[in-house]
Order: sequence, then C-alpha cells, then structure tokens
Amino acid sequence: MKTIGRLITAMVTPFNEKGEVDYEQAKKLASALLESGSDGLVAVGTTGESPTLVREEEYRLFAELKAAVGDGGAMIAGTGSNSTAEAIEATREAERIGVDACLLVVPYYNKPTQEGLYQHFQLIARSTSLPCILYNVPSRTVANLTADTVIRLSQIDNIIGIKEASSNLDQITSIISNTGEDFLVWSGNDSDTLPILAVGGYGVISVASHLVGNQLKKMITSFVGGNVNEAAAIHRHLLPLVNALFIVSNPSPLKYALNHIGFPVGKPRLPLTELDDKSAALLKDALEAYHIDLPLP
Repeated sequence: MKTIGRLITAMVTPFNEKGEVDYEQAKKLASALLESGSDGLVAVGTTGESPTLVREEEYRLFAELKAAVGDGGAMIAGTGSNSTAEAIEATREAERIGVDACLLVVPYYNKPTQEGLYQHFQLIARSTSLPCILYNVPSRTVANLTADTVIRLSQIDNIIGIKEASSNLDQITSIISNTGEDFLVWSGNDSDTLPILAVGGYGVISVASHLVGNQLKKMITSFVGGNVNEAAAIHRHLLPLVNALFIVSNPSPLKYALNHIGFPVGKPRLPLTELDDKSAALLKDALEAYHIDLPLP
C-alpha cells in the first residue's frame, strides 16, 4: 500500500469557460500542489464539487490525475455516495483505474441509522482491495458517524482511517483512544488540525493547502518533531486565512482565491455561485497578508 501522508489536499475541480471539466488544468494543479507541500490529493471530494460531477467526468479525472501524479504522491478518489450500490460500483472502477485509496463520505440526505452506516461502509470496503478512508462531515450530510461506529469499522483491515470534519473534539479523541495505532485520523477542517494533532491525530485533508501548503506542512512537522510553540505560531498566523476561505460554502471562496492569484480554475458549478462583491473584497484583503506557496503556471 502506498504511504498516505499527513498533508493531503482536497483538490478543486477546474472548469473551463464553458463549464466543462478542464482536465489539463487539473493535472497542472495536481503537480503544483505536490510541489508546494502536499503528500497526496483527493479528487472529487466536497472541494472538488462532487455533487455536480457525473461519473464519467469523475472516472476520467481519476485516470488523468493518477497518470499525472504517478509515484509523486497518493491519489485518493472520492467514491462515496448515499447509494451503497453506486458507491461500490464507483470504488471498483477507481480501483480498476489504479488510484491509491478511496474516500467514502457518510451517506447524505437519507439519514441512515448507525447500523445502516456500518453496513454501508463494511460492504464497500469488502468490495475492494483499496485502502478506504471514511469521511464524516455532518454539517453537509446531516448524519454523524459516531465514535462507536468508527471503532467497529476500524476492525476491517482495509479501512485505514477517517477524515473527521465534525469539529467534535470529544468524539475525535474517543476514536483515537479506542482504535489501533494503524488507524489514522485526518482533520477535515483546517482550523481543527492542530487540536486534532494534539490528541493524537495524524494530519489533515486540507483546503487551505492549495495556497499555503508548505506552511501547513511546516506546522505539522514542527508539532510532530516536538516544537509545539512553532506549530502553534503557524496555526495562529494561518487561522484568519482559513476562516476567510469559508466565508461562504467551500469551494466558492477557494476558487475565487486561486483565480485571483493567477491560477485559473473557473467558476463553481450551479447551484454554487461566484463570491458576491463584499465577500470577494474581504477574501482579497485576507490574501494580501500571506505568502502564497502554490507555484503559478
């Protein structure tokens, strides 16, 4: 199994002027992210606008990005769904394409029980040999994957960890305390990364790493290396930018930021829209206070 590192970027999906997926720009972005601190990439996650992509677009993204990334970093495919059968089909196709792991979001809208969630994830995991990363984001899915259910799922060999975006530190601490050392917990919110590291977490699946990847990498390595004061200082420095990137729903602010700094990624797809003038001005002001790590095309 390819090592999946501590700093993973949840990639935006670039679109061209016609609103079509810009695969060439996606490959350029993937390479730039790996050059600026990321250990790997998630394609077709929340930041990648998965709700508005069709499966044919997703599969082509997986294939083209894996070819571009090669052995330079882990390529993780977002293959989750609120349909278990559809998630199994997508995960098997991602494995055939050759990705390194899959990210499985908690089913949204249909509000399953904890037993339903357990059955959903264990069936997907047992349908593939890929490493599987759970993704708990109750602000988007409504359903919360509880610590007890995660602990049960951690017993399945190829469920290797979780992206935890609940911001419930008690729940996250319980997961870390009651799973094996080989079960990894990535923060799903940039603002939670340092607190999660402090209770034994592994890293982050990040949005802000599009812009400040090297700085986030330094924060993580500083903390892991025992330099807590330096890590805390970096966290405090980056927090205003992180907050600005979520001034409205992700990834609209991030796409504005990337376009603004000179890395074109197009508009978000409806029903997401471009930033309003007030939000754009606030984000532009925030960006001026930071060194941008991403190499521009």
